[in-house]
Amino acid sequence: MKKAAILFLVFTSFAIHAQEKKEKTQIVEASCGQCQFGMKADGCSLAVRIDGKPYFVDGTSLDQHGDAHAQDGFCNAIRKAEVSGKIVNDRFVVSSFHLVDEKKKAKP
Repeated sequence: MKKAAILFLVFTSFAIHAQEKKEKTQIVEASCGQCQFGMKADGCSLAVRIDGKPYFVDGTSLDQHGDAHAQDGFCNAIRKAEVSGKIVNDRFVVSSFHLVDEKKKAKP
């Protein structure tokens, strides 16, 4: 009976793990939720816009990506970012976050 219970737990954990969705990497808009996306909160906070809907970000912050009040900073501009993560409780929990350098020009 003990072995059957252990086998059941092992197979159940594999089945649950197989059903989990892998996080995909995607390009999103990133900016200050309050200053650029019109979200309500106390103070400036990093947000991403995915499929037209903004989400506050957990796992990284405005200050980890340069001066938010610079000309191209998050409080003054909407930037592109390559991210992976998942939406949990209406917030984007980030696994990776890298700004896309939009200044690079394609080679002629």
